Amino acid sequence: MIRASLGQQAWQWLERELDRWSQAGLRAQFWWRDDDASDSSDALDRLLRLAQERQGPLALAVIPARLQAGLVDSLKNQPLVTVLQHGYAHDNHAPAGQRKLELGGILQSDQIASELRLGRQTLAREFGNRFVAALVPPWNRIDGAVIEALPELGFNGISTMKARRAAHPASGLLQVNAHLDPINWRHDGGFLGVYPAIAILVQHLVARRSGYRDIDEPSGILSHHLVQNDATWRFIDDLLQFLNAHPAAGFIDARDIWR
Repeated sequence: MIRASLGQQAWQWLERELDRWSQAGLRAQFWWRDDDASDSSDALDRLLRLAQERQGPLALAVIPARLQAGLVDSLKNQPLVTVLQHGYAHDNHAPAGQRKLELGGILQSDQIASELRLGRQTLAREFGNRFVAALVPPWNRIDGAVIEALPELGFNGISTMKARRAAHPASGLLQVNAHLDPINWRHDGGFLGVYPAIAILVQHLVARRSGYRDIDEPSGILSHHLVQNDATWRFIDDLLQFLNAHPAAGFIDARDIWR
């Protein structure tokens, strides 16, 4: 009963914050990113059904080196789905004892550039105008020198995690991050919980509205279709329905973020 009460209070908290946006004549934009796609699966089918049922524009971060024909076929009739580039092979190149990193670490800069360019060409060829030239670094980590090189490699966007420090970390490169990941990675990989998940989202909304964070950065919802449990699936479904029903909330397509 206590857990249910906290969850109900959390939804009310989110509603009150969105009401404040409405009272201020503002509209809060949201976007939805899902990571680690490479092939068709039952989980992918569930994700695509959810996007269609809730009419939520979905930005699918695809790993180019692991791309399979099944994913290409699955996305052929999915007008709400765009494709972002999720690194190259999702391999770890961090020195021993350091946090996982693909785009940096012990890998030479010329090899990183070559792989990113090849990955971008692969996704552009397979997905056409549904491919958005925005990079999602695996584990949301990337070396600063690689960021600087992204525009030369054909990218106009980057997306990591938490509120961005700058809208343009490099000339010609727009950063728009995800802010809410409802998976509890530090423990069992299950659902973080309604109250803490909504608290993260509300905190970002308050910071945007108050000017403490960039109001123009849409609040990003991150999912991981391959690993999330039923409780996480239910929360994302509930959140999409809730936001779609509130007049001060709206979802933006990745193609409109990175024109």
